[in-house]
Amino acid sequence: MLAVERRKIILELLQNEGKAEIYQLRSFFDVSDETLRRDLDQLCQEGLAVKCYGGATLNENARDVSFNLRKTQNPAEKMKIAESVVGLVADGDSIILDASSTAVYTAKMLKKKKELTIVTNSMEVMAELSETDFTVISTGGRLSGPFLAFTGGQALASLSSFYVNKLIFSCKALSISGGIYDSTSDFADVKQAMLKSAKTKILAVDSAKFDRNSFAKIASLSDIDVLVTDKKPSAAWVDALSACEVEAVF
Repeated sequence: MLAVERRKIILELLQNEGKAEIYQLRSFFDVSDETLRRDLDQLCQEGLAVKCYGGATLNENARDVSFNLRKTQNPAEKMKIAESVVGLVADGDSIILDASSTAVYTAKMLKKKKELTIVTNSMEVMAELSETDFTVISTGGRLSGPFLAFTGGQALASLSSFYVNKLIFSCKALSISGGIYDSTSDFADVKQAMLKSAKTKILAVDSAKFDRNSFAKIASLSDIDVLVTDKKPSAAWVDALSACEVEAVF
């Protein structure tokens, strides 16, 4: 893993947890403590983190840019993915949408549909759909401010009380050998609950996230039904998805 990729994962942890400690990072990254200290030093120099004993905390001045920044990354790819996802949705469907930036693009495109019921842990998705006549249900839970998302026990309990036609979710990384990952255990827990509460599981992810790992595993490839991305995956990925009986849409 390149240093820039490692620092991006560390920043995501800081944005969600507020703190990253060397012992915690050591359990995930196969690098020395000195390398991890250099990563934290670099984030501090960039004004994104503040050093503390045993690790670093998030610079509060950097906290409010995380979701807006994610929305501006790969917009053309995310719009293409959203268009493909909406093609899999029928009028009258019940759907779970996660708190990813891809879900926000999907919510925008879903407005052309009729009589949908949407369950989501995303404040941004709720705001996007607030002027539709859809039934929109919030999971509630503990608010993760930087991501405008609900997590925690209440969100998990809420999700367990629903069973929908389709789940549309994204992830931070995925690999053939490891499966599907997110940046924190809180988000992974919520998405695992979403997977249990849906008949058809649709993973919507841009191609930049292929062949990568992140901090917390959500599921294996065999746990999803459809993978929607912005371009044709490699032959190795086509074979892997076929072996897992996952439909690829691109």
